[in-house]
Amino acid sequence: MSFFAHPTAVIDEGCQIGDGTKIWHFSHIMPGCEIGENCNIGQNVVVSPKVKLGNNVRVQNNVSIYEGVICDEDVFLGPSMVFTNVFNPRSAVSRKHAFMKTIVKKGASIGANATIICGNEIGEYAFIGAGAVVTKAVPAYALVMGNPAKQFGWMSEYGYKLKFDENGEATCPESGQIYLLKNNIVKRIK
Repeated sequence: MSFFAHPTAVIDEGCQIGDGTKIWHFSHIMPGCEIGENCNIGQNVVVSPKVKLGNNVRVQNNVSIYEGVICDEDVFLGPSMVFTNVFNPRSAVSRKHAFMKTIVKKGASIGANATIICGNEIGEYAFIGAGAVVTKAVPAYALVMGNPAKQFGWMSEYGYKLKFDENGEATCPESGQIYLLKNNIVKRIK
């Protein structure tokens, strides 16, 4: 195997797991899912069929990633965060035909105990605060918190809150990367 799986992990046939990926205690990787290279799947994680995780995705303990979820590379999923895949679930009504897609773009971070309601897109490098309930799309680089989640600013690719000047520019204090805010859209320019 080119990946590591703890002896208590259940790896079903028919899934794809990339080189260098680590799967820890009591996790279940189901058939038909795709996990990229150098991912870390914490303990007690379920990766359902048809889920796609890009390279270098970090999934902390107690996360269930349901069918319909796609995470691009470098995504962080915090401990016990929650995805949904049906908007109006009922125990007595099967809605497997109605699973909705949720896309988490490159570099986004989702904090501990956050809930992502299905059918939404989390933009590149967005930062979802711990315990937030995301009910709508989140723009790239946005910082959202609360229930329901509301935007409280913008974050750098290194995870620092950006402070924009009168020209709409901000500098990340760790990386020195420069960002531009124009028409409520943030882009890294240097």
